[in-house]
Parts: sequence; structure tokens; C-alpha cells
Amino acid sequence: MKMLKYTDKILLIISVLLFAIGLIMIFSSSSISAFMRYNSDSYDFMLSQAKNLAIGLVLFLFVIQFNTKTYSAISWLTLVGLLCLLILVYFYGTIVNDAKSWVKIGPISFQPSEFVKVVIIVWYAAFFELNRSKLDKLKTSFFAIGVSSFFAALIVIQPDFGTAAILMILSFMLYFMIPVDRVVKFKVISISLMIIVIVLMGYYIYNTASFKRQIDRFDFTEPCSQEKFEGIGNQVCNSYIAFNNGNLWGKGLGNSTQKYLYLPESHTDFIFAIVVEELGFVKASGIILLYILLLARIIIIGKRSVSSRGAIMCYGIVVYIFLHIVINLFGIMGLLPLTGVPLPFLSFGGSFALSLILALSIVQRVAIETKLKKFGKI
Repeated sequence: MKMLKYTDKILLIISVLLFAIGLIMIFSSSSISAFMRYNSDSYDFMLSQAKNLAIGLVLFLFVIQFNTKTYSAISWLTLVGLLCLLILVYFYGTIVNDAKSWVKIGPISFQPSEFVKVVIIVWYAAFFELNRSKLDKLKTSFFAIGVSSFFAALIVIQPDFGTAAILMILSFMLYFMIPVDRVVKFKVISISLMIIVIVLMGYYIYNTASFKRQIDRFDFTEPCSQEKFEGIGNQVCNSYIAFNNGNLWGKGLGNSTQKYLYLPESHTDFIFAIVVEELGFVKASGIILLYILLLARIIIIGKRSVSSRGAIMCYGIVVYIFLHIVINLFGIMGLLPLTGVPLPFLSFGGSFALSLILALSIVQRVAIETKLKKFGKI
């Protein structure tokens, strides 16, 4: 608990505020569907998310106690554990929304792929620090991207193209951050892209029907047209209606009409549409501003880090959160294909909430080490 006083208070306040807004909006957006669709209590999803956040608080207090060197050391072991879980998912996973991405161990059900994104950031930081003098060698540089590509391939066959895409974009961004010869970078990226194409072709041959369903999502223009409204465009079109209903000031908290089963994923992927409908564009813009402040604060913590390891972790987590925000918001606005990517802090989901808290805990530990160094305590 003594490490709490060294945490970055600005980041902590913004994080708590966003999670609090998320709880309120999860209750507002899910109360109707919980009762009408799942025949459960209106508070069910909010209470479930509150339990997830309580577990996340314990995780946060635990993670910030350990030096980032410890994270680096256990990242290899954690990746192996996640690899085993992803293989387990393939054989014994639970199918949700046409993807076999959930694994159940006793009473606990979670998505291993969500944690891969955060752990890979820590692993990259450790790998780059350990192999700093060898990164100009093609073999060494390609190994890092190769590990990400292997995990992405396992996630693709679930199929979860959205998570796999985020993992690869995140990996490429991390790779671009390090000082490596341009020719080596070009070769590594080119080989990686060829492998991705081969994996996608292999998946197409393995499961053509599922692959075509994923590709159909790229036809995201004109979702409200007559031929799309009853199919792939229905959710986005109803999202447009929610945006239109909200106008500048919104219909008032709890007064959304689109959450009455028009938007079946109103408390997960499409929660921001309900936010705009109930709170309006002005207040919704306040949430976007909080996102910007959060990302800016993490960048500042990364710049102040006393180690390249800490800086890479912070910058990677910025990319991780930013990608989720952009892909989710652009998806519900019809500017990108829908991928099922959750919106940070707001969307309901235990695995993503815990992985996000884990990421923020790592950033806080970097901030703690900077302060400890400043005060001469490390």
C-alpha cells in the first residue's frame, strides 16, 4: 500500500472518473436488455462489471508493488501460459458471437486474447532491452514480430480478426519505436505481411464460410440502405438513429430509446451511441477529452521514465488504448468495419476491463519508479 503515494494522481483520477462513467452508462444501456432479453435483474450487468473492477483494484494494488524488471522477467512465462490457453480455446473454447475465444476454468470464464495484447507490450520492452545490440540483425528483429504473428494467427482462427489486427498493428508500432536499421525494418515488415497473407489464405481454405462472414464486414458503407438494414447494416444504422436522437444535449440519462433492443450490443460495442443519445454530443465530447488527457498523461509518464523499458511500455499502452478507441468509435459511426472491439472504460466486459487495469497498473509502476529515482529511494 505504501506505493500508492507515489502513483501518478492525475492519471489515477482520470482513470477512476472514466470507470465511474462506464459503470453508470453500463447500467443505463443494459437495464432493459437484462430484463427483457436475459430475464435477469436490471442491475445485473452493472453489478457484474463492478465485481470485475473490484478484482481489478486488487490486481492494481498487487502489480504496482513490483519493479518493471520483474514484469520483464515473467513476461516470457506469461506468454507461454497464454499460448497454452489459446490452444485450449481452440479445442475446448466457448463460442460467443460466432467466435470461439472464451475459455472456462471452473466458475471463471475469460478471453485469453485480451491479455495477450498487454503482455506482448511488456515482452517487447524486455526483448528490445535484452537484445539492444543485436536488433540490426534480421534474425533477431524478425523473432519479435514472428512471436506476435504466431499469436495473431491463433486468434484469427477463433475467428477474431479485430483482436488479431490490433495485436499486429500494436506490434508494428512497437517495432517502429526502436532504433533499428531501415533496411532491416523494411525486410521484417515485408516478411511479416507475407506471412499474414499466407495465414489468411490458409484460413480461407480451412473455413471458407467463416472467412466470408468476416470479409462481409468490410462492406460497411450505406448501412441504412434497403438491402443492408435487415442484415449487416442494422446495428450501425440504429447507431446513427441514436446519434441523431442525442443532438447537442441528449434526451437525458436513462431516456434512450435505442437501448430497447434496437441495439442488441448497447452495453458493449455500441455503448457510445447510447452515451450520445442520452447525454448529447457536448457531454460525450467531454468523455473524448478525458481520453485525450489520459493518453497525453501516459505519454508524459513515458517521457519521464528512468528506463527505456518503462518508456516502451508506456508508449505501447498508449497505442493499445488509442487503437481500441478509434476502431470502436469509427466502427459504430460506419467509418470502419465492425470488429467487436470494446471501448475502453465504458464497454461491459470482464476480460477487457482487467487487461485495461493491468495496462494502467504498469504505467503507474513506471511513474512510481520515476518518483522513487527522483527521491533517491532506488
